[in-house]
Amino acid sequence: MNLRIMEKGDIDFLVQVINDVDSDFAFLPVRQTSKAEALKKFENPTQIVAMCERQRFVIEKKDGTRIGIIAHWLAQPEKFLAIGYDIVRTERGKGYGTEAVQLMVDYLFLSKDVMRIQALTDVRNKPSQCVLEKASFKREGTLRKAGFVRGQWTDAYLYDVTREEWKEPKILTKTA
Repeated sequence: MNLRIMEKGDIDFLVQVINDVDSDFAFLPVRQTSKAEALKKFENPTQIVAMCERQRFVIEKKDGTRIGIIAHWLAQPEKFLAIGYDIVRTERGKGYGTEAVQLMVDYLFLSKDVMRIQALTDVRNKPSQCVLEKASFKREGTLRKAGFVRGQWTDAYLYDVTREEWKEPKILTKTA
């Protein structure tokens, strides 16, 4: 599996992932976007999250098949980054999500001066919780009524991994 920075040629894939109503097992609000909107956000990334740097990567199989997206962004000024990810439905349950999260954590701790990486997941999203736990994230707490999803308020778990807990790369090496 490979992570690579998203390019303009990946916009159709991004739109496909965003517009898949069943993609997130009903744990996120329904999102719909046009190719033009996605392209505009790609070309002007500061509009994605105000005052926040976001970088998206495409998750690929060894043969180059695109199977998901993972991103990181500044969650709080200074040393905190957040990640989010989505694997296409047909490729879930095969370990790609865990590997992508481990790669992202290695990349961020090796290349950025961050102390903590965090992620949120709906309390009902057991597969995402397993991904984070397998990637050494710890459940830090519950954010009550953290999101309005498909007509109801939902709680979310906050997960994190700190530099001290990470200690060393799981997949990447310092010479990579």
